[in-house]
Amino acid sequence: MNGFKDKVAFVTGAGSGIGRACALAFAKEGAKLVVTDVVADGGEETVHMIKTAGGEAVFALGNVAKSSDVRSVTSTILKTYGRLDYACNNAGIGGPPMLTGDYLEDDWRAVIDVNLTGAWLCMKYELEIMQKQGSGAIVNMASILGKVGFATAPAYVAAKHGLIGLTQAAALEYAAQNIRINAVCPGFIYTPLLEKAGMKIGTDLHTQISNLHPMKRMGTSEEIASAVTWLCSDAASFITGHALMVDGGYTAQ
Repeated sequence: MNGFKDKVAFVTGAGSGIGRACALAFAKEGAKLVVTDVVADGGEETVHMIKTAGGEAVFALGNVAKSSDVRSVTSTILKTYGRLDYACNNAGIGGPPMLTGDYLEDDWRAVIDVNLTGAWLCMKYELEIMQKQGSGAIVNMASILGKVGFATAPAYVAAKHGLIGLTQAAALEYAAQNIRINAVCPGFIYTPLLEKAGMKIGTDLHTQISNLHPMKRMGTSEEIASAVTWLCSDAASFITGHALMVDGGYTAQ
């Protein structure tokens, strides 16, 4: 599969879960990858997986919430490949489950910094590259919780609602410059992040969350990756400013 042959893709939070699946999907389509994560082992493992499958990738350690890190990583993209065609701003954290009135300020800032400010910082430097070359596609990883509320996740819900708004605003600003900007809104996807939150397969909580979806299951990282690569492809050439629900019917209820 060579739909993205000679193209360059950038994926944040690529050390595991959805981010890793997105990186592997871009590579499968022939793209060269730059991946970043705050966990070096995970990011390096993703690069190893891509190279083992015959692809090309480099890892750059970085925290998307720090502008100096983002500048450094985007410099790596230019030094390594000289261009950037696709970006998936996936890095995110869940934050502790807590009522709005009980949420700690430090926890609130941490979630907003990574999930919203981090995506904006990445876009800021991605757009700088894409504007100079006159093309590009960006996909921000939002969530169903960017469209609906969810008790005990106020910071995450606020960040993801904000991310959809940011996606729409930027899409309007850069549409005439041949840069498309969209968002993907996953339902509950079975990833290490959810395992850490107590939703491991076989637990009551896993069953409970799965049953919130009309399909009666959680999604897979690969299903989200397919949506991301499709939005970046020429098949989605007239789509910008869209928040695509990949949620097993969750938000249709």
